Amino acid sequence: MEINRPYWMQKIEEEFEIHRVCALLGPRQCGKTTLARSYQKSVHEATHFFDCENPNHLARLSHPLLSLEGLKGLIIIDEIQFRPDLFPVLRVLVDHYPEQRYLITGSASRDLINQSSESLAGRIGFQHITPFTIDEVKDWRLLWHRGGFPKSYLASHEKFSKRWRSEYIKTFLERDINKMGFDLPPAILGKLWRMLAHMHGQILKTSDFSNALNLDPRTVHRYLGILEGTFMIRHLRPWHTNMGKREVKHPKVYIRDCGILHELMGLSGEDIEEHPKLGASFEGYALEQVMHFLQNDDNCYFWSTHGGAELDLFYCYGHQRLGFEFKFSDTPKITKSMHIAIQDLNLQHLYVVVPLGETFKIHEKITCVPLTSIGDIIQK
Repeated sequence: MEINRPYWMQKIEEEFEIHRVCALLGPRQCGKTTLARSYQKSVHEATHFFDCENPNHLARLSHPLLSLEGLKGLIIIDEIQFRPDLFPVLRVLVDHYPEQRYLITGSASRDLINQSSESLAGRIGFQHITPFTIDEVKDWRLLWHRGGFPKSYLASHEKFSKRWRSEYIKTFLERDINKMGFDLPPAILGKLWRMLAHMHGQILKTSDFSNALNLDPRTVHRYLGILEGTFMIRHLRPWHTNMGKREVKHPKVYIRDCGILHELMGLSGEDIEEHPKLGASFEGYALEQVMHFLQNDDNCYFWSTHGGAELDLFYCYGHQRLGFEFKFSDTPKITKSMHIAIQDLNLQHLYVVVPLGETFKIHEKITCVPLTSIGDIIQK
């Protein structure tokens, strides 16, 4: 079974209106290759496909300029993080062969893929592909339990989904990281990843992990950077109002895919609804969905003061100042913290995102919204 992803197909089209190179970046197995193949089928021009994990394709790319300069149309290069040396070659090609355009995929952020932004500045556009999101599937609860990786969500039984996630974690630690050129001990990185799962939605202090793992703080910081750069974790930055308040200045940490979160915690998907981490799990799940619709990670923050006032997600872009709270509740109530956030952050509106129900106002500036409707609210 395959799920159509028209949103991302449109994003690729839009990117090619501006740039000659479109890069699809996202975690391994999130559907980038399937998306690239779908786009390949949709175009009316010559197409060529290179997989940087295929030895035959790598042999053809051993002399990339000779192999690529004679081609016309759409050229797809899959998993380019294994061949970052191709970026300077692509710059030469797009400058000299206007009949070519490139669709490339990568399983690491552009900061981890060497030279991408420098070599192709002004020539490349980036789209950050996620696993399935709530607007692409029918069952929001199954998406929460299993996460959005296609092979996990679409598995015919929970046990097969859980097995896939377990093997995904093992392969990531033992193979993928090494193939990307990072010489990290899998056991230590795995222990750090599981510790992060148990701190999901909490304030991140590197020193806590440094002491627990007996590692230099700079090493822990590097490991965290690699997990973030491969889309496994999210650092949500704190917002500072510069109002003299004693505000939290460390980031929050989230495991980006809730299915991976549950597997790292040793839970089956259904178990989370009876687990003390229920609220944190739903918060991370809902936060990823909202950030998908906002499409502007650089302007998303959390806010918290040492006096106890806090806001799960603050979106500040231009004149827009929106707040989001995530509550696993049927009857969310207005809190003192919400009023403080509205006043101190000058929010235009605050949305309380809950699992189910109707959309309704509980205050002039506070609206309760079920998760399945939040996309409609944001995209108005």
